[in-house]
Amino acid sequence: MPQKGRFITLEGGEGVGKSTLAAELSLRLSKRGIDVIRTREPGGTPGAEAIRKLILTPSDDVGGWKPMAETLLFYAARRDHLDKLIRPSLERGCWVICDRFSDSTRAYQAAAGGVSASDVEAIDRICVGDTVPDLTLVLDLPIAIARQRMTARAGVADAIESRLISYHEAVHRGFLDIARANPQRCAVLDASVDPQRLADAAMNAIESRLDGGR
Repeated sequence: MPQKGRFITLEGGEGVGKSTLAAELSLRLSKRGIDVIRTREPGGTPGAEAIRKLILTPSDDVGGWKPMAETLLFYAARRDHLDKLIRPSLERGCWVICDRFSDSTRAYQAAAGGVSASDVEAIDRICVGDTVPDLTLVLDLPIAIARQRMTARAGVADAIESRLISYHEAVHRGFLDIARANPQRCAVLDASVDPQRLADAAMNAIESRLDGGR
């Protein structure tokens, strides 16, 4: 039986550079001979990607989702993602790098959206169980800089990106609170640095916490 893989999640608000970091980490780990699966939430499987569209680009007749309904949609996508991609990949010995996971629900729907934290944890126990990340990298970036990056990006903001700045400020605080409450699992990284320096810091965290990056 192959040794079980490692599960690394990247967390943070909008515009902090998670996707860029995920791509760079995947490249660097692959060069070390590690089989890496890079994925995202919501998404990662056909079913979860379909739910992603429902959440982020709801049709006019839907009119958006209330926080609890949104939470349940995220967890429906997450469970499909776990069942069909994350858990099988870890069992094969792959390392999984996931752009967002349960901490995003804790920050967005609970800390910022007002869903009871105890309700989120109850749903998480049912849907996620013991598939907890081995390492969570929380990308910390001041809201003003994050908003500048988002403005510079092409494309129309989705249903969550377009929310009030006060919402995103609460999300930012929520992620830092999660990191403080889970120091053994979470490492906070300064996302204001250039992408290569951020990747260097992320690799340092991986090497120090996950058996030297192997």
